[in-house]
Amino acid sequence: MIRAIDICEVGPRDGLQNEADVLPTATRLALIGRLIGAGARRLEVVSFVHPGRVPQMADAEAVVAALPDRADVHYIGLVLNMRGLDRAIATRGGNKRGVDEAGLVVVASDTFGQRNQGQTVAQGIAETTAMIPRAHAEGMTASVTISAAFGCPFEGVVPAERVVMIAREAAQAGADEIALADTIGVGVPVQVTDLFGRVREAVGPAMRLRAHFHDTRSTGIANAWAALKAGVATLDSSIGGLGGCPFAPRAGGNIATEDLVYLLDRSDIAHSLDLAALVAANRWLGRELGRELPSRVARAAP
Repeated sequence: MIRAIDICEVGPRDGLQNEADVLPTATRLALIGRLIGAGARRLEVVSFVHPGRVPQMADAEAVVAALPDRADVHYIGLVLNMRGLDRAIATRGGNKRGVDEAGLVVVASDTFGQRNQGQTVAQGIAETTAMIPRAHAEGMTASVTISAAFGCPFEGVVPAERVVMIAREAAQAGADEIALADTIGVGVPVQVTDLFGRVREAVGPAMRLRAHFHDTRSTGIANAWAALKAGVATLDSSIGGLGGCPFAPRAGGNIATEDLVYLLDRSDIAHSLDLAALVAANRWLGRELGRELPSRVARAAP
């Protein structure tokens, strides 16, 4: 059982990309500042996608340019294709820090991949394996998320063998980390144990693995616990339980960072985040969005 983990805070990107309202750049930066103040040290802050597709991320370059330049904080920019990688690279160089990591994505089904980023599985593998060495050459780390690894909103069951094949291709191309994402929140703990076990066997013990769960069917925290028991040392979560995919109908938000931290604190598993500061950030963001956020822990009594 893992006794210390890293939490990757995805609220500034995944959490906000599905919101009906586009938050001002200054508000997004204030959220990032509050999350860093709460102890977040790895954050997915933007996505370099076409603003017509995801208008909530249209100010990616402006956000990156104003990020706190802290050596102890690692920033991720989501990248779906070479055009997006060009934009991520352009944030770096000279006196510009830019993003530290290119977060690459291969969707594990053809239908969802074509709707999400205009790529079949084969095209996604080809594009991603070409981007990994280019990101490295520019001084960035490159992680690969296998999206819809636990099920597709259009095709249903995704064969585990396909997920393992994608993971193996990413590892052979030099990925620094591989994440399995339950994009639509259909996975259950036994599936988490099985799939991470298969992937671990395929990519070897040295590869870093990360888990990304959405809580559409209230299995997200149970799945996170199963991932920990399977030896996964990095979990994604989103402040307030916000999130969802614009191209996955009825997909729920990510597991809430506050809920995950409560579980870890009560289970004596070390991490870097402070629960009280997260709840305060939750309440602040709720006021900015004009509604109470989904996190159960933030709604409960202290």
